[in-house]
Amino acid sequence: MALLWQKKTRSTCYEVRTAGRSRRLYTNGVFHSQYHPDRAHSGSVWDLLVIPAFFRPPGRIKRVLLLGVGGGSAIHLLRQFVGPVEIIGVELSKTHLQVARKFFGIKKGMATLHHADAVTWLRNYDGPPFDFIIDDLFGNDDTERAVPADKPWCQTLLHHLDKNGTLVMNFIGSKALKKSACITEPDVAQHFKSIFQLTLPAYENVIGVFLGSPGSAKMLHKNICDIPEFSQKKLGFKLRALTKQS
Repeated sequence: MALLWQKKTRSTCYEVRTAGRSRRLYTNGVFHSQYHPDRAHSGSVWDLLVIPAFFRPPGRIKRVLLLGVGGGSAIHLLRQFVGPVEIIGVELSKTHLQVARKFFGIKKGMATLHHADAVTWLRNYDGPPFDFIIDDLFGNDDTERAVPADKPWCQTLLHHLDKNGTLVMNFIGSKALKKSACITEPDVAQHFKSIFQLTLPAYENVIGVFLGSPGSAKMLHKNICDIPEFSQKKLGFKLRALTKQS
C-alpha cells in the first residue's frame, strides 16, 4: 500500500493509504475506514453495520443516526442501498471528518456531520427519533468500545430510537455483546422483539442487531435477494439469533 497522506499529533498518527483504487484510513495503525470510488461495499465490518437495515421492508428507514463516522464508509453504503431521507453523523475526531470529506468522497448534502462527543450530543438531542441507529464508537486502539454498552447508555440510545426502529452496535467478541445491557437488563431488553448477531470469519467484530419489530433470517434474506453485493454467499457473513437473559 502507498501512503497518500499523513498527519501526526502528540498522541495520534493519521494515515490515508491506497490499495489499488481503494483508500484506507488508519489511526495509530488501526484500520478505520475504506473507500472505493466505484463501489460502496467492501466485504468488511462496515457492510455488517448496514445489513441490518434489510430486516425492514425497503423504504421504511427514513432517519439514520451514525455514531462514529470514521471516514464515512457506512454513509456511502446507506445512501446507495438504503436511501434514507436523512443521515446524521457524529464523530469525535475532527481529523476523521476532514479525511471523510477530502479523501473518502463525503460531499455536502450526503449527510449532516457533527464534530462532537457522541454521548454528550445524543443526551442533548431533542429532535425526532431515528429509525436506525448505528453505534460504532471505538477508541484509537480499536480493542474495546469507547462507550460501555451499559444500562445508562443503552437507555439513552433507546430514548432516541423509534419504537419499531433498529439499533446496531459494534462489539469486539460475542462475550462483550452478550454482556451488553440490551441483552442483560430486562428494562432495556423488553423493548426489542428480536436480537441477532452478525459476524465475518476474518474479523473479531461482532455486530449486535436489536429490532423494535419482529425480524427473522428469512425476512433479511428476502429483502437482500435483489442486492448481490450483500448476498450471504458473496460476503460470507454469519447470522445468529440471540435470546434475552432473564
